Amino acid sequence: MANAREIQARMKSIKDTMKITSAMYMISSSKLQKARKDLKNTEPYFYANQEMIANILDFSPETGNEFFDMRPEIPDNERKRGYIVVTADKGMAGAYNHNVIKIAEKEALSCSSNMLFVVGQVGRRYFEKKNIPIDINFKYTAQNPNMNRARIISEKVVEFFKERKLDEVYIVYTRMVNSITFNAEMTRLLPLRKSRLEDAAGDKNYNHCVFTPDIDTVFEHIVPNYVAGFVYGALVESYCSEHNSRMMAMQTATDAAKDMLKNLEVEYNRARQAAITQEITEVIAGAKAQKNKTG
Repeated sequence: MANAREIQARMKSIKDTMKITSAMYMISSSKLQKARKDLKNTEPYFYANQEMIANILDFSPETGNEFFDMRPEIPDNERKRGYIVVTADKGMAGAYNHNVIKIAEKEALSCSSNMLFVVGQVGRRYFEKKNIPIDINFKYTAQNPNMNRARIISEKVVEFFKERKLDEVYIVYTRMVNSITFNAEMTRLLPLRKSRLEDAAGDKNYNHCVFTPDIDTVFEHIVPNYVAGFVYGALVESYCSEHNSRMMAMQTATDAAKDMLKNLEVEYNRARQAAITQEITEVIAGAKAQKNKTG
């Protein structure tokens, strides 16, 4: 059994680690609340764009066909697919990064023509280590997601889709269901699904609208905004899920440290009691020896 001094050193080390895990929990909690607020403030704009697209399609069903082009003439094994993979910049977040990378790796290896656009240092380092090709110019961090970054990402993938460098575009991210549950999932960004957009149609009053210069040009400007809104939502939800996962991991680590401290306190008390008993025994033995010597 370790002596009391060694146990005290271990207890001090665990207490120092608890301070770090508690601080990380509080930091993640603060960032999570800010990210949720930002997402809530921008959601109305995203839904308005979606409703606007749906209403335009209801007014003119043939508008924007290039964004809905499924390209059925291209065989499945020859289709060029792009994947926007959203990971974190840091670890210590439980299985958050692993769940996203697992989906992305499976899809990326399914065909040599697939392209990876990775957000976050963890995912980028992982795929580089595995020698899985990624777009080297697509270097964005996962910290502090904003609408400007989402627009840049969406403009790039929309351009690739329109130029037929990509036939399909997907985004792999972590969707936050609630404060406890978050799921890694893959969603198709392009080509768009008309059925999905038609569900968002609002008041059908576009018969009295005038589109300048024309309805196709208006639609072509709205769609990138819609894609950017979805990308921004995915970035923020992933960011929230990351910090929520890190909070849970840090809380688990803190609870485990508390349990270890309780066990070490019991062990310390036993060691201390044993040391005291040993000292008393030695004093008594010494007194007896001295008494026998003088007698």
